[in-house]
Amino acid sequence: MKRLAALILALIFVFGLVGCNNRNMNYIIKHEPSVTGTVEEVHDNYMIIYLKTDGYPNGARCAVSLNVENKDSYTDVAVGDEVIVYYNGEIAESYPLRINTVYAINLKAPASREAEGFCFRQARRSVPIKIR
Repeated sequence: MKRLAALILALIFVFGLVGCNNRNMNYIIKHEPSVTGTVEEVHDNYMIIYLKTDGYPNGARCAVSLNVENKDSYTDVAVGDEVIVYYNGEIAESYPLRINTVYAINLKAPASREAEGFCFRQARRSVPIKIR
């Protein structure tokens, strides 16, 4: 009888642990705070975004970790991309601001891939275009 009770408690404990980190992208989008910003710089482990929120009406630069909990996130960011960052609600008041715990990153609007008179629409080669 004691073995059966111990087995049942162990199974409840194991099943409880399995369900602890089941936050998928839909759950994160519905329940976690977010900021939207434009990517200014991209580094190995973080990116700098420019954000404009009610708390920062004149805008602010923010370093955002690219170590993201949800692996379905958009981490192949480029300068000019507009992204939505879902995080734990804590922004370090430094310069630039810093978000260390990131749950997910979504692409809101991609950057224009045209620059310096070249069009990058074709994957194999650049095609020169005229700028007036």
